[in-house]
Amino acid sequence: MNKDQVKGRVEEAKGKVKEVTGKVLDDKGMEVEGNIQKNVGKGRAGFGDLKEDIKKNK
Repeated sequence: MNKDQVKGRVEEAKGKVKEVTGKVLDDKGMEVEGNIQKNVGKGRAGFGDLKEDIKKNK
């Protein structure tokens, strides 16, 4: 596992927590911010997965 995979999954988890907290507190701003953070984390984790795949196929 590379650093992009780890950091991406951490960001994804933090975003999910923030999104759920926003829903519970009825705070749309926090909910949207969490959703964005979650999706950015997914993207970074996906980039890390791609790097791992390329590394393995060399």
